[in-house]
Amino acid sequence: MSTKKLGKPTDQRVALVTNLATDLLWHGRIETTLDRAKEASKLAEKCITIAKKGYADVVTEEKTSTDSKGKEKKVKVSKDGAVKLNCRRKLLALLDDRQEQKTKGEKKEAFEARTNGIKHPLIEKLFDDYAPKYADRNGGYTRILKTEIRRGDNAQLAIVELV
Repeated sequence: MSTKKLGKPTDQRVALVTNLATDLLWHGRIETTLDRAKEASKLAEKCITIAKKGYADVVTEEKTSTDSKGKEKKVKVSKDGAVKLNCRRKLLALLDDRQEQKTKGEKKEAFEARTNGIKHPLIEKLFDDYAPKYADRNGGYTRILKTEIRRGDNAQLAIVELV
C-alpha cells in the first residue's frame, strides 16, 4: 500500500491522517486539502469496514445471582463475541479516542446519564450507527468534493463527508 508523504515525516504524517479520519468519523464531515482528504478517506473507509465485520457478534448469557434475601434471580448479560472484540481492539489501535463533550446548556446530571457506561464513544458510534447503516454496501462510504483553491498557497481544498 502506497501513501502520499504529505510533506511530513512518518510519525507526523500518521498522526495527521489518524486525527483527520477520527474527526471525519466523529463529525461526519471535514474540510481540508485534497491530498489530505484522500488519505483520511482511505483510513475512515477501512475503519468502517472493520466495524461492519464484527458489529453483529454479540453473546448473551444467563447468569443466576442471589440477592440479599437469598432469592435467586436470572439475569441476561450481553457482551462482545470474539470477532467483535478483535474488531474493537483494531479500531482502538487505528483511531484516536474522543470523549463526549457537554452541549451548551446541558446539566451535569443529564450529561452523566447520557454518557454513563461509555468508555470509547467513537468506537461505539462506529458499531452502533455506521456499521448497520453501511451493512449492505461494499465500500464507498465517503465522498470527496473539491471546493476552492486556497489563496495563500494555491492549494486545492476539498470537503470529505460520509455518504
